[in-house]
Amino acid sequence: MSDTLPRPDWLRVYGITGRKNAGKTGLTERLIEHFTASGLRVAAIKRAHHATRIDHEGTDSDRMRAAGAAQVVLSSPERVGVMTELRGAEPPGLETLLSQIAPCDLVLIEGFKDAPHPKIEAWRDALPQPPLAPGRNITALATKGTPPDQADGLRRFELDDTAAIADFIAAELGLSGGRKRSSMPPGVDWLPVAEAQARLRAALRPLGGAETRRIETARGRVLAEDALARRASPPRPNSAVDGYGVAHGTLDGPAKRAAGRAAAGQPFEGTLAPGEAVRILTGAILPEGVDTVILQEETRIEGDLAHFARIPRRGANTRAAGEDVPEGAIALHAGMRLRAPDIALLAALGVAEIRTRPALRVGVLSTGDEIIADPASPALPHQIWDANRPMLLGLAAAWGAVPVDLGRAEDRPEAIEAALDRGAAEADLILTSGGASTGDEDHVARLLAERGRLSSWRIAMKPGRPLALAFWPSGEGGREVPVIGLPGNPVAALVCALIFAKPAADLLEGAGWTEPRGFIVPAAFRKSKGPGRREYLRARLDDQGRAEAFGSEGSGRISGLSWADGLVELDDPAREIHPGDPVRFIPYASFGAG
Repeated sequence: MSDTLPRPDWLRVYGITGRKNAGKTGLTERLIEHFTASGLRVAAIKRAHHATRIDHEGTDSDRMRAAGAAQVVLSSPERVGVMTELRGAEPPGLETLLSQIAPCDLVLIEGFKDAPHPKIEAWRDALPQPPLAPGRNITALATKGTPPDQADGLRRFELDDTAAIADFIAAELGLSGGRKRSSMPPGVDWLPVAEAQARLRAALRPLGGAETRRIETARGRVLAEDALARRASPPRPNSAVDGYGVAHGTLDGPAKRAAGRAAAGQPFEGTLAPGEAVRILTGAILPEGVDTVILQEETRIEGDLAHFARIPRRGANTRAAGEDVPEGAIALHAGMRLRAPDIALLAALGVAEIRTRPALRVGVLSTGDEIIADPASPALPHQIWDANRPMLLGLAAAWGAVPVDLGRAEDRPEAIEAALDRGAAEADLILTSGGASTGDEDHVARLLAERGRLSSWRIAMKPGRPLALAFWPSGEGGREVPVIGLPGNPVAALVCALIFAKPAADLLEGAGWTEPRGFIVPAAFRKSKGPGRREYLRARLDDQGRAEAFGSEGSGRISGLSWADGLVELDDPAREIHPGDPVRFIPYASFGAG
């Protein structure tokens, strides 16, 4: 084929090359995500050196090509593909492929190592050996570990430092790195995270009911009523230190030592006379006549006399009755989720039983023909083991809820409908994953619209844009069970569950709408963020208290969920982040997922 076509003026190309398994595809993927998030329109060209199938075997278009069609144009609501059968002809050159690219800001080319466009070469090793072949217009190296610059003049980057590599490419090509167009696709009413949370909160109501529980079994439950102090804490005035109890104002020189002592659980019998001092230990009830305790370290004993280095103020080193919690006061308020320290307080106040909300029952349903429910079962290449269902069931248990396993439903409306009916009968809240958008096989959203009251939103967040909220009829006197439809991708499913399902579950159980607690730490990464959506990066703190971000923002990288111990939250506006800049880090534990 002829390959001498002129390039349009708008065309900006940059290549990523490297040997097999050098990491070039992962780098290309991360660069696409980075530039797209910065508001640039990016195209990609990849040369495959194998007889790579472009179409799925057995599909209609595959059968058409097998029947002899020289070219097949495949069109769907989401994408259009043109497949040309070469049948032994020479593959088209790079210029021919570039001529088919629609106007965009940048074309990233993987492969075509001998073409003259500038390239960055990816290496798994810290220093490439043998040296690079000359004449390939290599401008930089991306390696594992950052090697020092060498005499060859090539820039060196760490292979996972996507932001630095992207900045270098933008500068090389004269791209407007500061241009921050909205990172959201046009033509859709994207809902900000805060507004989506407000809508979800407004649509839900706390469930009723209460039960009496012993405090030993109440951890994780939500108080249905205020818990009142059965008696004061402390119940009587007592000593805060080891020392000698005296009646302030009655001392005139050394004090006479009274017979006996006061200890915790062993009160002093009798009344202290003026001018006397009694031995007293921490926690002991103050004997009659004692209003002040002098430290043991400031006391010298000589026979029956106690000499004091100084006389402190009246009431020193004592605790007043009820100074912690007065009798009859509210110790814990209704709506509080009980922790082990709260149980300790109740026990100290003589509260043995409390009224709590019943534990929320959370049903979890996975959908999809590609899903294999049991990880012990074999999976074909086109199938995947279900990560979402065990993850969400574990989250529900961590939240103090009762997990209800609704299993996996095939992409058939009747199967999904039966699972939702079961969930409505057995659960107070249903979490589904997959089928929340409007594709051909997204039966969940369609069923929720037909039988339930559905609100389906495109959330301006990354990862996890589609979110559905519906109310599914249970058949019990008009009772409707809320359903939150999460994205099918495990990374997006987890983030959406933490941001939306966790506060929703708290509200339903009576704990109110809860906000996760984050804190500001220095960043240990670079990122260029476009405006228009809130982003959540999988992150963890390093030994210096800085937030490290996972090497790839790709939502298909499930390993990043386990690698991280929290999320970095980047708000909606555009932002350039450099190492040391303040970012908000939210630990998994703040979402009840620690």
